Amino acid sequence: MPYDEKSIRTDAPHHLILEGREQLSVSGVEEVESFDETQIVMYTTKGTLIVRGGDLHIEKLSLDGGDLKVEGEIDSLTYEDSGRDKGRLFSRLFR
Repeated sequence: MPYDEKSIRTDAPHHLILEGREQLSVSGVEEVESFDETQIVMYTTKGTLIVRGGDLHIEKLSLDGGDLKVEGEIDSLTYEDSGRDKGRLFSRLFR
């Protein structure tokens, strides 16, 4: 689903459940921009969420329901409030 500013669902529920720094469940996910074993970048109803760690893998992804499950060694969870307004991953990396 292409990004359209009018399609942001700010009223959709957004929850994070972190279990033992090894399992993460996220609701309110609109799009996963990129992922590898050290970082996952996703757009949520409350801003861009970046998950960093090691040996990360996506166990479940349902964009229709807005749910994502991640397993691995989770080191940090970071939000960027205006991530989409500033461009995609490469434009953020080369600021």
